[in-house]
Amino acid sequence: MDGELPHPGLPFVKMHGAGNDFVIIDSRGRPAVVDARLARALGDRHRGVGFDQLAEIRDAANADYALDFWNADGSRAGACGNASRCVAALVMAGTGRDSLRFVTERGTLAARRRDDGMISVNMGPPVTDWRAIPLAREVDPLHLPMAGDPAAIGMGNPHCVFFVADAEAVDLARQGAAIEHHPLYPQATNVEFVSLTGPDRLRMRVWERGAGITLACGSGACAAAVAAHLRGLTGRRVVLDLDGGRLEIDWREDGVWMTGPVAHVFDGVVTPGFLAAPA
Repeated sequence: MDGELPHPGLPFVKMHGAGNDFVIIDSRGRPAVVDARLARALGDRHRGVGFDQLAEIRDAANADYALDFWNADGSRAGACGNASRCVAALVMAGTGRDSLRFVTERGTLAARRRDDGMISVNMGPPVTDWRAIPLAREVDPLHLPMAGDPAAIGMGNPHCVFFVADAEAVDLARQGAAIEHHPLYPQATNVEFVSLTGPDRLRMRVWERGAGITLACGSGACAAAVAAHLRGLTGRRVVLDLDGGRLEIDWREDGVWMTGPVAHVFDGVVTPGFLAAPA
């Protein structure tokens, strides 16, 4: 048949959550296939598929599935809230279920479909101990000894949250890149610039470690909401406006819940030739 691959490649799904885009590879029932070389190759927006993060679905003994996350530069990510919501939506569509449990480096997390179709994921409790974020030395995480007085929050990934008068005015490319590898963050950090725009409403722009500027960041939105509440700026339920859309954050007793839209963009197959090519 015209257009048919001569032999099988690697199927994948492209999705996004509030503009935060992902390649999803389903490795349930077989060994994991993603490594740093493949993640970098697929993440190249000119020579590969392009994504902010890649999520690989794996089998799990005591949950519905497990998730591994990779950044576009081939590094690993400990958590990815919007990818978690996208995968949950994909699995829910295939099973007809409205709730799931999955395992990440953060532990076992839960996802639910709301009546309005939005997907919610519990990102777990925030981390505020300097050792666990982690930071390089003992400091007050809510007031880091850095210009701009940022806060450090862990949400599976380390975050550096700056509260600014106008997030739109920040030179995100310059400042984000400069702070990503700050000496206080031994594992590098995501960087968020956040403005209070109304009661319990925030405007956020983000630089993600290993990915650069992204239109949204789920763990970053959670970190920003937690930091805003701990600084006395908001309550525990916050709406965040990001470059790619809107996310709702609700810091409950059982963890930080994030809710927002997802979109299934297309399905594809990575060719055998691409898989075999050197990095």
